[in-house]
Amino acid sequence: MRLYTFSLVCERYFPFTSRIRHNTTQRTIIMPDEEKRTIKTIAVLIAMEAEAEPLISSFKLRPCPKSHHHAPLPSVVRSGEIAFGEENKAVEIVLVTCGQDSTHSVDSVGTVNAALCAYEVLKTHAPDVLINAGTAGGFQSKGCEIGDVFLVSEVKFHDRRIPIPTFTSYGIGAIETLKTPNMRAEITSLKSGICSTGNSLDATDVDREMMLQNDASVKEMEAAAVAKVCEMFKTPFVCVKAITDIVDGPHATETEFLENLAMAGRRLQETVPKVLEFMSGKSVADL
Repeated sequence: MRLYTFSLVCERYFPFTSRIRHNTTQRTIIMPDEEKRTIKTIAVLIAMEAEAEPLISSFKLRPCPKSHHHAPLPSVVRSGEIAFGEENKAVEIVLVTCGQDSTHSVDSVGTVNAALCAYEVLKTHAPDVLINAGTAGGFQSKGCEIGDVFLVSEVKFHDRRIPIPTFTSYGIGAIETLKTPNMRAEITSLKSGICSTGNSLDATDVDREMMLQNDASVKEMEAAAVAKVCEMFKTPFVCVKAITDIVDGPHATETEFLENLAMAGRRLQETVPKVLEFMSGKSVADL
């Protein structure tokens, strides 16, 4: 049997690969026809119910029966068709939260459940774009303030440390988010920066060193995992994070997080609809 490298196969069978988007360790393929297709369905993945509640109430989203066909997940799926602006541009919003852990009765935060939720919503609903929205810590050294909202430019892991030369880049797992220059120009309140993902709310000294190497502005617990699943499905990935706590500040992370969680939810309620409205009626190429 003759073996081909990925690049040789693409060059032979897929001439559009000259338009592949690159970053240092990953590539995301979006076919030209898909870039031009009007966005009709947008998935929004949010880990915690408290983060999602303001959006659920604002959009009057209802439980969606078209879900959980592929796995017995705790995730909760809600949906609705929302019309934006004077042109009445309607788009289907599918909002999924990771649900409550059946053993511990808390939100199923972290990379494992987020990746499973992303798989389920992409497999079942086939959205044109997936947005991971939620809360995060921010770095004062990068100019972050509590209440800032970031439209993330790239995601990386800081706790997948594999000090073997051929695995180092895989462990970091860097993936660029969808390029959205027009949306950034329109919604000027959004900050830009790299998001670093790990499975702990706090950070060890080693985590901090890795986040420094990642050039992170934002730290949270799901985005890089969700981005990887989107990459597998060739689905454009967008990441919006509201800052609840300062990672390199003087206060305990858990204290600031709990104090500012409701405020961050309101900031997402203010910002995510602007992102959705900008996307509705447009193509991926227009973003």
